[in-house]
Amino acid sequence: MFKIKDLYKEAEKLQKTIVFPEAAFSARTLEAVKIITKKKIAKPILIGDESAIILADKAFKKYQIINPKTFEKTKELAKSLYQKRKEKGLTLEQAQELILDPYYFATMLVAEGYADGMVGGAEASTAKTIKPALQLIKGEKKGKPISSCFLIYGKNKFLDGKTMIVSDAGLLPNPNQDELAEIAYQSLQTYCKLAINKFQEPKIAFLSYSTKGSAKGEEIDKVSNACQKFKKEHSPVKVGVDYKCDGELQFDAAMVKEVASHKCPDSEVQGDANILIYPNLETGNVNYKTMQYIGGLNAIGPILQGLKKPVNDLSRGCSVQDIVAVTAITALQSNKEEK
Repeated sequence: MFKIKDLYKEAEKLQKTIVFPEAAFSARTLEAVKIITKKKIAKPILIGDESAIILADKAFKKYQIINPKTFEKTKELAKSLYQKRKEKGLTLEQAQELILDPYYFATMLVAEGYADGMVGGAEASTAKTIKPALQLIKGEKKGKPISSCFLIYGKNKFLDGKTMIVSDAGLLPNPNQDELAEIAYQSLQTYCKLAINKFQEPKIAFLSYSTKGSAKGEEIDKVSNACQKFKKEHSPVKVGVDYKCDGELQFDAAMVKEVASHKCPDSEVQGDANILIYPNLETGNVNYKTMQYIGGLNAIGPILQGLKKPVNDLSRGCSVQDIVAVTAITALQSNKEEK
């Protein structure tokens, strides 16, 4: 059975450098960084005034702390930021001011190769955290969406220790069928990057309010077509991963074996899905929070998918352990070149 400590062990092998833009004003982040360092999950870079951070805790004397105002490469980063955004109307003077924003500064450290990934959002909205990444790092594939997923794990009577990826529950409001197919592919990649496939075979379910034609409608067609497109473009042979996939399926047909045996007895998934693809953001977001608060499960994310380099957001209600987990995930995502 997958356990969160498995993520830590996998990340420890890589020793990636992860930057934290909120170190100067987030006590949770600083506490998490101590754990990350102790467990050797990653090598942290803290953004902020060095004297202020050390004054808060002398233990941080041993950490790499970068102050955007005094960093010797800040002018170079500002010029690079200007080059990336000048076609959008950004002036060099504006870039020199914007680079002092901790989120833009940290994102540029990732974009320019000073860090392997970034983790933020404990103290700011999702928009503020990921906007710089969408502008400066951009997508891994031109024309393909940037999406998000949540890692759901824990024990309750229903889930029985299963670990799941649910997508998209944090970013794309209403993906079309092509975007849904790509979200499924990105989610499969995330599932494998986190090494969950060592414990469970990936089983992907495209969710709807219909099971295999039990109802009719444009939204149902969108989900069904997305499933077929995904299977055609990303076969197990092409992606190098054995998986099962089906859709459109209602939640119970995707997750409950007894229900699946009645509603869709020929389904590949057989009521045992562990990667859930929701038709839109509203259903995905509502359902992951329901799993978290009523189901008593752990929900880590949103984990961004499809970026050239990993930048991940945190819920403002996140715990210290959530920050540690997302850091491990970010380190594993940054290992795509070697894989």
